[in-house]
Amino acid sequence: MPQTKKEYLKYLDPSVISKLNTLEIKAKTVVEGFIVGLHKSPYHGFSVEFSEHRSYMQGDPVRMIDWKAYAKTEKFYIKQFEEETNLISHVLIDSSKSMDYKQSGSISKLEYAKILAASLIYLMINQQDAVSLALYDEKLKSYFPPRSTKIYLKELLIAIEKVKAGSRTETASSLNKIAEKIKKRGIVIIISDFMDSLDSILSAIKHFHYKKNEVILFQILDPIEKSFAFGNDSVFVDMETDEEITTQPYQIQKAYQDSFGEFLDTLKAECRNYGIEYNLIETDQPFDKALLSYFKKRSKLN
Repeated sequence: MPQTKKEYLKYLDPSVISKLNTLEIKAKTVVEGFIVGLHKSPYHGFSVEFSEHRSYMQGDPVRMIDWKAYAKTEKFYIKQFEEETNLISHVLIDSSKSMDYKQSGSISKLEYAKILAASLIYLMINQQDAVSLALYDEKLKSYFPPRSTKIYLKELLIAIEKVKAGSRTETASSLNKIAEKIKKRGIVIIISDFMDSLDSILSAIKHFHYKKNEVILFQILDPIEKSFAFGNDSVFVDMETDEEITTQPYQIQKAYQDSFGEFLDTLKAECRNYGIEYNLIETDQPFDKALLSYFKKRSKLN
């Protein structure tokens, strides 16, 4: 396990993680690198309230972390006795064709989403939380109901590892079908590029909110999708319709940035209005940003 800041940060780097063999190894490496990184961070002003607490150490079960202590300190402590949890988390992965895009980032949006989802599920099941998994594009492709066993962890990781980019995006239809399958409220985590009609996205996301779930959005983008910093003459192909257009990007870059920026701002503002946690993640960013967002939400619900 990495011992210095420079060493453990590389285990959160998408370009490093993507080269590992299996999704299970990728998830385990990301989780352990992230926890060790937080453990090494300097936090002050906290005194351990119980003699039964000690600092998290490599090899400790993630499920034994005291989330209330973490909420106060953003640092991990272990209780010397086991505390059961029964939180249900629902992980939703957009596997539509647009998620297969890769330009300036080290990996495609879908590959980033798969590693992030696997890392979250690895964490959840190891802390004895029940997890469900849904894979969708223009329709709901697969749904795995919530369970919390180690055997189930392997089943979910295999399902994620097999995911390939599929058809067009139909966010509202797919997410609404998933929402109807959720019988007990918990944390709903949606991992997508959200390249769809803004109204349909918001309508579907609110469906989970109205059913009293805590919702976290991870919008996964390639860096160039924000900057539009392409070369001179470029041919753009819609990955879901195969429509083509040839243009000089610099001529439309400003208009594109303004329009796309407005889209992102509106999505973020609407999420904030409904108490939905929104995270914009680019595929060249370390995985710790996304994991920290989940940890903060999880600690509030313990």
